Amino acid sequence: MRNKFIIGIIIVAVIAGAIGFWYYQRNIYSKEALKLEILGPEEAELAQEIEYTVKYKNNGNFRLEEPSLVFEFPEYTILEEGKPQIQEIPLEDIYPGQEETFHFKGRLLGKKGEVKKARAWLNYRPKNLKASYQSETSHSTQMKSVPLNLEFDLPSKVESGKEITFRLDYFSNADYPLPNLGIKIEYPPDFEFKSADPQPLETAEWELGPFLNKAEGGRIEIEGIIRGEVEEQKKFKAQLGSWQQGKFVLLKEAVRAVQIVTPSLYISQQINRNPQYIASLGDTLHYEIFFKNIGQEPFNNLFLVASLQEELFDLQTLKAPLGDFELGDNSIIFDWRRVSKLHFLNAQDEGEVEFWVELKKDRVPSSPQDKNPVIKNKVILSQAWKEFVTKVNSKLEVVQKGYYRDEVFGNSGPLPPQAGNRTTYTIIWQAKNYYNDVKNMKVRATLGKGVSLTGRIFPEGTALTFDSQSREVVWKLDNLAAGKGVLGPGPNVSFQIEFLPETSQKGKTPELIGKAQINGEDQWTGQILEAEAPAIDTTLPDDDSVSSEEGIVR
Repeated sequence: MRNKFIIGIIIVAVIAGAIGFWYYQRNIYSKEALKLEILGPEEAELAQEIEYTVKYKNNGNFRLEEPSLVFEFPEYTILEEGKPQIQEIPLEDIYPGQEETFHFKGRLLGKKGEVKKARAWLNYRPKNLKASYQSETSHSTQMKSVPLNLEFDLPSKVESGKEITFRLDYFSNADYPLPNLGIKIEYPPDFEFKSADPQPLETAEWELGPFLNKAEGGRIEIEGIIRGEVEEQKKFKAQLGSWQQGKFVLLKEAVRAVQIVTPSLYISQQINRNPQYIASLGDTLHYEIFFKNIGQEPFNNLFLVASLQEELFDLQTLKAPLGDFELGDNSIIFDWRRVSKLHFLNAQDEGEVEFWVELKKDRVPSSPQDKNPVIKNKVILSQAWKEFVTKVNSKLEVVQKGYYRDEVFGNSGPLPPQAGNRTTYTIIWQAKNYYNDVKNMKVRATLGKGVSLTGRIFPEGTALTFDSQSREVVWKLDNLAAGKGVLGPGPNVSFQIEFLPETSQKGKTPELIGKAQINGEDQWTGQILEAEAPAIDTTLPDDDSVSSEEGIVR
């Protein structure tokens, strides 16, 4: 029994000794002997390049073997291409008293006030020890400013069930191009999305391109219907962020509330006596704006503002007998001092203001994307407002020219033309389309007396037909894209005609071909468009080599 007791004491002593030796081995070195720190800015601006300095010093008596330094940038830091967020640097042995620094550069992404944390680890094993150690540290930087603007252009009050158009403007003043930006919008309950320009990926998400440079921005315009109870607040929220590693990193947020109000003022508009008017370049537009008090209480001393929001207007021609307007400002102000119904508008009363303005005649599109134009008039009356959008037709042109001397066919026959002898001429048609895609296009003209087709056409295969009964030549174009013939070469056709004058035509300049007419259906407005070019007689006004005497039949 006594031997068993002694053996037990020995076993316990051995175990205690082993544990003690293990603790001794662990504690003869303290990791506090290695000083590790990160130096960096306390505050930073969005995408500003900042530098982290990682310093270490071996303040102990042991040589540190197998060391490696690991540095982790704050989440979603923008780095030079190919560099990872976590960087590991193998090191040589660190001797007592040895110190060294490393530098890491990046650009931080985050919203204002957000704290971005960088971390560093140093892994090592003290000489003659089997145990490995890890020293770690971190550094926090707060996002001081985010030079991005994100703002709603949204009315503060709106009637339930009313279709509204609102805008979200964004702008960057950051010194560095911001990558992979996107915008998300959260609509309030009971908001019915109708459309947006530009088109979203879904109803509430947009991509802004690979980069947004300094001093660049844009606008998103959204149409929809908002519904709710009177006095209810409807909140719209927009978020501007950068897509990083499949996640949306929030950079800027905008929130705007709209209050549902009781309908009280109704606004409508007519142009040239038509509430659904389709405009054309060069039109004189007679605007009539009607307003009605559909509430229970009268209004006093109102101002009505009509704001014309498109460069197609020729504001030099604007006339508003009862409104105030100055060039440089697209707004016409109707004052209650001059319009009696604005001075006092009783319940269920209706009033009207009017003005006249012309559209420019000769505006040329700047690119093929400059298509489907509209003109807008935003009317504001007290808390009520409405934006009226009017579509604008494309503009078609047809050019008709006639030649005797040309490089297409090479004509023959006497000049001046002689009765009983055949003379050939070349007719050239060119079609032009300005703003909107047009379909089912045709050009047509009627041949003059004694004139016929020779059958020579260029380019060959052109859809040119001739009706011998009506003597009408028809060129079928089908569809013609916006800008064709205006921003670059347009479709054209040349065909040869033959004129056999009669004795009765002597001393005259007969018509070779009548007016050329072009028509087609505007795919933006649905309207049938028409234009024409002058007829051509034997004097050939476009052929400088033919004198007026050479056009008189002999």
